Amino acid sequence: MTAKQSKILIIIPLYNHGKTVLDVIERCKKIHKDILVIDDGSTDLKKNHFKNINIKLIRHDRNLGKGAAIITAAREASKLGMTHIVTIDADLQHNPEEFILFKEAILNSPETLYVGKRDFSSSAIPGASKFGRSFSNFWFRIQTGHSISDAQSGFRAYPIFVLENLTLSEQHYSFEVEVLVKAAWAGVTIKDIDISVHYPPPEKRISHFKLFWDNMRLTHLNTKLTLRSFLPIPHKKIINKNTQKFTIFKPLKSIRIFLANNLSPCHIAISGAMGIFLGTLPLIALHTLVILLVAGFFKFNKIVAVGASQLCMPPVVPALCIETGYFLTHDNTFLTDISFETIGNQGLERLFEWFLGSLIIAPVLSFLSFITLFLIATAISILNKTNDEY
Repeated sequence: MTAKQSKILIIIPLYNHGKTVLDVIERCKKIHKDILVIDDGSTDLKKNHFKNINIKLIRHDRNLGKGAAIITAAREASKLGMTHIVTIDADLQHNPEEFILFKEAILNSPETLYVGKRDFSSSAIPGASKFGRSFSNFWFRIQTGHSISDAQSGFRAYPIFVLENLTLSEQHYSFEVEVLVKAAWAGVTIKDIDISVHYPPPEKRISHFKLFWDNMRLTHLNTKLTLRSFLPIPHKKIINKNTQKFTIFKPLKSIRIFLANNLSPCHIAISGAMGIFLGTLPLIALHTLVILLVAGFFKFNKIVAVGASQLCMPPVVPALCIETGYFLTHDNTFLTDISFETIGNQGLERLFEWFLGSLIIAPVLSFLSFITLFLIATAISILNKTNDEY
């Protein structure tokens, strides 16, 4: 898709915002001609509410949810030959004139999904909105390993091919979280655009966010997405990118692959060192889960981290930790009797020694692995650049 081929349709999802939607429409018409209103079963609209307003309108017979409205809009936009939709809320929270920021961004990078980052510096911003944004941003980072500034913003630009190729199940507010996570998994680039935001006084605010049910939907969705992110099953890709394959049996080849994917030697080394550090701890049956969680939050490379942690599998590293712990707790003597009694009957004691020893061994091994990976990755990077010059 090229910038010249991009055709944008403004989408205004509507549910019981009859008093403000006309103002939003008029302001949008001043800057863009292609506008679609999706009335999601509103009950506050007067007869001929949209009379003499030259825009396209689609109405749901009953309230299906914001996600359902956006999907309906995307299907209609595709029929009209559009390539992108830009969603603007009907309650005047967003500034329609800032559509131009999204239009310019789309022309610059048509395959990117853009999300408006609302300016929350005003004292009028509700505390619940600030918390909700931080909460969603946190889980997005855990689930994808990427950062986003406003996962709950409704001012967005979607490439239609993204919505057409993702498997989406949410129909309500939770849709806006689901689509971001699955788009990131699918290789879609997601970027922020700074926007303003308007919140009227509390007595004039109209919100259709159902505190209990929508929070339950978000909790259920985040649980599903988080568990799915831990599974070692590749996600469906709709943007072709080089596939990362890491194996401890071919470390040099693996490092070359990651360098080709624009990972720096330092990032590779830090990711591997983190995997070694956590792999050394006695997190029995939880190593991979914890490594994926930490790597996702701190934006380390999950594949490098999990791959490096395999070097800590029994028996060598656990035995080294147990010996160190035993040495510290038994008057500087080593455990020399390996039997069913020392390993089985005294299992809890050995587990404590493993934990104690790992507090010393883990930093040492992770430091050594960082130095080793950094030097190797740097050397390979230099060789690759030298070869490219010739």
